[in-house]
Amino acid sequence: MPAGRAVEDKGIILLSMQGRTAMQKPFRGTYTVLITPFTPPAFPGDGGAVDLPALRRLVEFQIAEGIDGLIPLGSTGEFLSVSREERTAITETVVKTAAEASARHGRDVPVLIGTGAEDTREVVALSREAEALGADGVMIIPPFYSVPTEDELYHHYKTAADAIGLPIMVYNNPATANVDMGAATLARLSTIPNCKYVKESTLEVTRVRDIIAAVDGRMEVFAGVLGYESAWLGAIGWVAVCSNVLPRLSREMFAAAAFEANRDKALPLYRRLAPLLPWVGGPRYVAGTKAAFRLLGMEMGDPRPPRLPLPEADWPALAQVLQAIGPEWTGAMPATRAAAE
Repeated sequence: MPAGRAVEDKGIILLSMQGRTAMQKPFRGTYTVLITPFTPPAFPGDGGAVDLPALRRLVEFQIAEGIDGLIPLGSTGEFLSVSREERTAITETVVKTAAEASARHGRDVPVLIGTGAEDTREVVALSREAEALGADGVMIIPPFYSVPTEDELYHHYKTAADAIGLPIMVYNNPATANVDMGAATLARLSTIPNCKYVKESTLEVTRVRDIIAAVDGRMEVFAGVLGYESAWLGAIGWVAVCSNVLPRLSREMFAAAAFEANRDKALPLYRRLAPLLPWVGGPRYVAGTKAAFRLLGMEMGDPRPPRLPLPEADWPALAQVLQAIGPEWTGAMPATRAAAE
């Protein structure tokens, strides 16, 4: 789409931002893949409504604590469990609140919207909407049911890239997408001008090394899981779940490793953070994160079914983990102290 050409899509006037990627500051640092807060369900299994006031508070908390970027509507944001209308409301709320909070704190905090879907046409529509609503980029996981070939992946991402002027963060997560984009595939995708970043979410930290070598400077690597480890191999960013709860600690740890190359500073911070990681990773990553918020006195609701809340029997152990991290990172946490006793 030529620069400046307005097109209409589902009643929304969309303005192409071609050229924006060239002028935009590069993404780097720790980006929180945000949870989606929900209100209490009206009846069992209802799932509640998206709690937009709580979402605004979450965004403001993140920016006040120094986070480098925000990504709503990723897996942690339960994107498959929200409606099309809810997606729009979440995008609008995060983009607007982040802009206001960034201005108050005197720094730019970019917002990337998760626009992954099984249908390429839907990815295009969601990505165009994200651009129209003021997002700084999009994160796109591969189609997660069709198991696309490399040619199909290239076509999928190229089609999305041609439809928008925003940078794209390609999301490699074979555990959920059923396709593994290795270094050779990512090298091919990196020839698409908008595909500037990859979130690498395998547990093979050497992937960071291999991707950097293969893409020849065309694509930057964000860790998706192994933030500390990936920093030492050249990752310039970390898309983190734990930073929902501990944004300042997460950011300082990654920055000390990736940008300061200061092991004496980074390793103690990592060791402080590490006990929380199993609670916000694996099958309980959404439930554990929302439980941690409740223990911190910041209610974010429960996950939507089929996800269930963290079992009550697990709460004391999680509370002890948060207590051990320390009040300098977590605050006074009266709810946490009571749960741990």
